[in-house]
Amino acid sequence: MNMIEAINSAHDVMMECDPDTVVMGEDVGYFGGVFRATAGLQKKYGKARVFDTPIAEGGIVGTAIGMATYGLRPVAEIQFADYIYPGFDQIVSEAARIRYRTAGEWTVPLTIRTPYGGGIFGGQTHSQSPEALFAHVAGLKVVIPSNPYDAKGLLIASIEDNDPVVFFEPKRIYNGPFDGYYERPVTPWAKHPKAQVPEEHYTVPLGKAEIVREGEAVTILAYGTMVHVALATAEAEGIDAEVIDLRTIVPVDIETIEASVKKTGRCVVVHEATRTAGFGAELSALVQERCFYHLEAPVARVTGFDTPYPHSMEWTYFPGPVRLGMALKKTLED
Repeated sequence: MNMIEAINSAHDVMMECDPDTVVMGEDVGYFGGVFRATAGLQKKYGKARVFDTPIAEGGIVGTAIGMATYGLRPVAEIQFADYIYPGFDQIVSEAARIRYRTAGEWTVPLTIRTPYGGGIFGGQTHSQSPEALFAHVAGLKVVIPSNPYDAKGLLIASIEDNDPVVFFEPKRIYNGPFDGYYERPVTPWAKHPKAQVPEEHYTVPLGKAEIVREGEAVTILAYGTMVHVALATAEAEGIDAEVIDLRTIVPVDIETIEASVKKTGRCVVVHEATRTAGFGAELSALVQERCFYHLEAPVARVTGFDTPYPHSMEWTYFPGPVRLGMALKKTLED
C-alpha cells in the first residue's frame, strides 16, 4: 500500500469493527477526499457514517467534539493543515480541556486528520507545518507518520485512544518516500519495505519512536518527510548517523532520544516548520537538559525559515540534503 491506501485501510478496519466510528469532513464522502484517503467508504458504510460537511472548520471540529463526548469516535478530516486555524479554538478550548474540566467523567475520543507540509509547490496556503502549535496544548496528542505501515497502525491507535489526537499526514510522501533530491524521479512506495501493510487490524503504539538507522557519530531527530531526508543525507555523506523517527511528538519518546544522544554525543534536529518556536526548539531543550554532560557539540537545528512558505523558492526553504549535510558536518567538527 502507499500511504493513502494505508490510511484508507485504517478507516475501513475501524469502521468494520466499531459501529461508533464515523468519518466527516469536506468532500470525504461521495468524492472520497481531495487526496482520496476516504475513497469508497461512504458507498460501503452509508451517508450516516461517512458524510460531507460545509466548508467550515470550526463547525466540523465543534460538531465532532459533541459527537465524541456522547460516545461516538469521529474522525474529522481537515482538507489541508493550513485550513485548521478556524477550528483552533474548538480544539484548544474544548477538545483538549473536557477530560480535565469534568474530572475525567467525560472523554473526547476524537481524531483530526490533516495533510501538512510542503514539497508540492502549494505555496504559503497549502504547505504549512503547524504541529508545534498543537504540541504546546496540554490534553492533545500529536502524531506524524513517515511511512504506510506506521500510518495505518498509528491511525488505528489514534482512533482507539480516548483522548483527542491531531494526526498530521505529510502529503509529499502520500505516494512515495521523498529524500529531498527533488530533481530525481519519484520513487513509489511499492519498492519500500514499509509498504508491506497488513490488511487486518494492528496498532503502532503512540509515544514510541523508532530507530530507523543505527549509528555512533551523531543522532538525527526527525519525523514525517524529514525521516527520508535524514536517511538519504547520512548515506550520501557517509556519516555514521543514528536516525530516530519520532512518529509521535506528543507524547514524545524521550527515553529513546536520551539513550541515543548519550551514545553518540551529538544531535541534529530537522523539521519543515519555521525555526522560531518550532518543535525542534523543544527537542533541543530536552536533549540539553537530559544529556548535557554527554554532548560533544551544541544541538543543531535544520528547519524551514521564519517566512511564509514560498512558492517560487520551494527548494531553498525545504530542509533538504544540502542544508542537513552542512549541519551534520559542522556538528561533527565542533
